[in-house]
Amino acid sequence: MILGEIGARGGSKGVPRKNFRDLCGKPLIDWSLDQLFANAQVDAVVVSTDDPEIYEHALNKGALDIGLRPAALATDTAGKWGVWQQALAASEAIIGPVDAFLDLDCTAPLRADSDIDAALDLFFAQRPDMVMSCCQARKNPYFNLVEPDETGALHVSKPLPGGVVARQAAPVVYEHAASTYVVSPDYLRRAKSLFDGRVIPYLMDPERCLDIDSPLDFKLVEFLMKDRLTGETA
Repeated sequence: MILGEIGARGGSKGVPRKNFRDLCGKPLIDWSLDQLFANAQVDAVVVSTDDPEIYEHALNKGALDIGLRPAALATDTAGKWGVWQQALAASEAIIGPVDAFLDLDCTAPLRADSDIDAALDLFFAQRPDMVMSCCQARKNPYFNLVEPDETGALHVSKPLPGGVVARQAAPVVYEHAASTYVVSPDYLRRAKSLFDGRVIPYLMDPERCLDIDSPLDFKLVEFLMKDRLTGETA
């Protein structure tokens, strides 16, 4: 049993009501929600939200009826982990135990359907506590990320003996991409945060990892989505 989940708060300071804002012809949340319903491996879908309009929209599409998200999990400071734990518990009360908890972040609609299958395949092949979507970071703390000391002078964030003179020689660093996660339900119940256990990366191309946190992000994702849709119909 694979449970697909999307967390979608109604409020957003950076882009007001971004999760329900139209993106290329349908609400932003639907780009991820439709992927879950279309995936043959996903047995049930749930949306965790504090927003009545988003909730009714999800129910009409076939999501589990778990009620609105508790107020304590509907604030700007509420962490993803607690939201996931509540959604898992409420869903298992309806459908019984699940074997994998699959979260898609609805602010990252550019993932491919194949990314979901590949992340699930990786999870069941290696059985980590969690598979986390990542991409290779554009900036590297061993080479071109810097930070000031107490005098204001800049230093490389993670200096190595002898220094690193070329980006290609720096250790590989991944960027945590808020797109796709596959979590062991047992781990989700017992751990207190994402990195308490064995978390392994599922690597994606950077252009499919973009997530929306600002009006500029929304414009970039909208541009790339239009470009993708144009390519599909050309």
